[in-house]
This record gives sequence, C-alpha cells and structure tokens, in this order.
Amino acid sequence: MFDTIHEECGVFGAFCTNEPDENIASTIYYGLYALQHRGQEGSGIVVNDDGVFSSYKDIGLVSDVFTEETLSRLPKGNIAIGHVRYSTTGGNNRINVQPIEVHHIKGSLAIAHNGNLTNAMKLREDMELTGSIFHTTSDTETIAYTIVKERLTTDSIESAVEVALHKMEGAYSLLIMSATKLIAARDKRGMRPLCYGVTDDGTYIVASESCAINAVGAKFVRDVMPGEILVFSKDGVQSITTHCNRADRALCIFEYIYFARSDSTIDNVSVHAARLKAGHFLAKSHPADADIVIGVPDSGLDAALGFAEESGIPYGIGFVKNKYIGRTFISPTQSFRENQVRIKLSPIESTVKGKRVVLVDDSIVRGTTSARIVKLLRDAGAKEVHMRISAPPFLNPCYYGTDVDTKENLIANNHSVEEIAEIIGVDSLGYLTLDDAKALADGSHCLACFNGEYPTNIPTEPAKFRFEQKLSKNK
Repeated sequence: MFDTIHEECGVFGAFCTNEPDENIASTIYYGLYALQHRGQEGSGIVVNDDGVFSSYKDIGLVSDVFTEETLSRLPKGNIAIGHVRYSTTGGNNRINVQPIEVHHIKGSLAIAHNGNLTNAMKLREDMELTGSIFHTTSDTETIAYTIVKERLTTDSIESAVEVALHKMEGAYSLLIMSATKLIAARDKRGMRPLCYGVTDDGTYIVASESCAINAVGAKFVRDVMPGEILVFSKDGVQSITTHCNRADRALCIFEYIYFARSDSTIDNVSVHAARLKAGHFLAKSHPADADIVIGVPDSGLDAALGFAEESGIPYGIGFVKNKYIGRTFISPTQSFRENQVRIKLSPIESTVKGKRVVLVDDSIVRGTTSARIVKLLRDAGAKEVHMRISAPPFLNPCYYGTDVDTKENLIANNHSVEEIAEIIGVDSLGYLTLDDAKALADGSHCLACFNGEYPTNIPTEPAKFRFEQKLSKNK
C-alpha cells in the first residue's frame, strides 16, 4: 500500500579515455550519491578492469552500501557503471539490485536501467519458452538477455543494442558496459532523462541527471536525444540515431514536478524554473488570503517560492526535514508507521503559529501523508491551512517506472476536491490545472497519470504484479 509517489531509478557511468583510473569506483559513488533522491532501496557499482568485471551491490542507501573499505576493494578500471534503485518491477531484495551482469559466449556485459518496459512480460515469456532461465524479477534482466541474444548474431555490442531496441516498448534509459565500451541509450520517446558530460582529463560521464555530472566536476555536454544510442570507446563518442524521430517526445512531466533534483536541467529546461512556474500558475488559478507561504521539503519548496513571488505573500521555512532518514527507514509497528511524518518533518512553530498558511506540496496520493502534515501545522498553531498542489489530481496508474499500478487507492479517483480538503483537514485545496502542467516545460510530455492518455500500448496487468505473482506460484 503506497502513500506517496516513489522515485524512479538513477544510472551513472564513467569511461576513461586515458590510463585506468584508480578512483573510478569513487567517481561512481559520488555520482550515485548525487542521484540518491531517485532511488533509496538499493545501489550497486560494476568496475571494468581490462575486461574483468568486479562488482558490489546491496540493499540500502549509497552511503550505507559503500563504505570506504568496500570501495577500496573495487579495482582500478577504464569503465564503470552504477545504479540507485527504487523497485518498480521486481521486489526489494538484493538479487534485484542493479547493475545486472551477464556473461555470455562473446564476453560479458553489465547493464543499469531506469524505467519500465511495457512489453517486458511478453519478452520474458518468449525467452523462457526457448530455455532462458531468469534469476531476478526485474525487467532489466529481460533487457540484458534481449541484447545478448542479438549479440550472438551481430558483429558489435552497439549493433546488438541497436537491433534489440526494436523489440522493446516503454520507458528506458540504459547504461550498458562491455569489455571495451560504454553505451548509453534512451527510448525513442525520451520518457526518462539521460545526459552526458566530460571531465578536464577526458573522462566521459553519463548520468540520469545533470546534477550528478556537476557533482563529479565534469562539464555538461548535452542530453541524450530520444532514441539515440551513444557509444563511448577509445575512438571517442559515436552517435547512432536509427531510433530517433520515430515517435513523439513524451518525457515524464513528473520529472519536473517531483522526481528530478531542483539543480538539474532536463532537455534544456531547468527543473527549478519549471517548479517556480508551477507555483506562479497556482497563485493565479487558486489564490488564497494568507499570511505566509511554505513548502513541503524538498520538491514543494520551489513551487512555494513561485507562489509567494506571484501572490506577494511572504515565503517562509515551515518545516525542518530530518535528512538522515531515507525511504528505507524501518517502521516495526503500526504506531511507528503512523509517526513517520513526525519523525521526518518537524514544523517551525514561530513561522506558522497564529497564521493563515498556504502549504504547497507536489502531489496527493492516498491523502494519509497530507493529513498528517496538515495536523503537524495545526498542532504548531496554524490558524488556517490552504493547500496547493503543484500537479493535477493523480488519477491513473503509471506503467513507465513509478510504483503506482492501480487506481483504487488514489484519493482523487474516489473523492471530489472539496471532499479531499475535508479528509486531509485543510481550509481549501487547489491543484495545478492540466493546461498549466503542459506549460511547465517546452515540448510534449507524458501526462498519463493525470489524463489517462498513454503514449504507448499498455499491459493488461502491471508488470510488477505479474512478475511477483508468477514468482510466488513457483515457490
């Protein structure tokens, strides 16, 4: 049972054009640390030392999985990739933590994936019928095997990837490491972000977000185009555009609203600027008579600032967030689960006491968390609470990389805006309009979670459910 929208995943890779780097594992570590917001359930690193792969991965935050001792055991190398994970398809256990390694007759590859394939189950079933044995419940393994199958009949790893992508449908940003190359690939609609940069010493960096490129001291070059395959090798960077311009762009709009970090730029649009714009739109469409505007950390803060700028109502810091508690925080009893919000967020009484407060957040899923946040403000002495949401009502399941796979628990499907306001205990409630969501960033985007207009064919059952159902039947 979900209560908030969980992150996607994050991928990060490095290709050294010079001598093997003794600190390449540390570079990946810092990149993953910058992408921690995209996945807090598990992380992994694979280092390529002259064709020999060494890896470590486990459940937990990056800083918990990779200690100084753990990193020191990983070798020097020319290529390395890493991954932070939030489980979408596949359960939260160590075997599903990425990158996934596959050793085959023509060599080895490691793969890290952000997104979900909508035809993953069909691909998997077809391969199982021909004798393939799967070790995980993740669709990333399906991608790996699809590429390996094509590698057996092609003359290069990039050719195998190019052919394999014709068989994949849905959302994917991929990092694929072979013995001599690092390959980055983005689905033809660009549903998940991917970009690359370069350091002063000529090391290429590929990451889900530009903030991670900045974190390791590299210079941002550009986003990977939708459908593009980039091959990093000793010969430089090769761009393969076979799959480009084959579909309308459909970057997930929630990257701008919630998933991405504010200091990232995705497809030439600043995430911070998009969130400010959402706040401006909210102030125009849903004004409020109030004394202070506050945001829910972290993704609500920028939109709250935008609301304050547009409305003229002062902006304030209303909550302190405990940054040492991630989504892996253990809640052993019901009472602990009910108090998670209080443990993670603490209201600043001097900001809200006796005041009419505009509270800005990025979304409402079930409403439980929102109700608890509102209660924190009431208990701190807020006179009125007017909630503004920097996204339209969340009405539909996502098949492209988030954990919302049914409609039944989405509060906006079962209650009107006025009813939701009463349930969560606010004096008024306003959502971003669908038209305003479309105007947050240039280009076309996937807004299926709001309007039900999916850019691809969708499975009859969510992949997560089918994989786990099949797994349980086989136990």
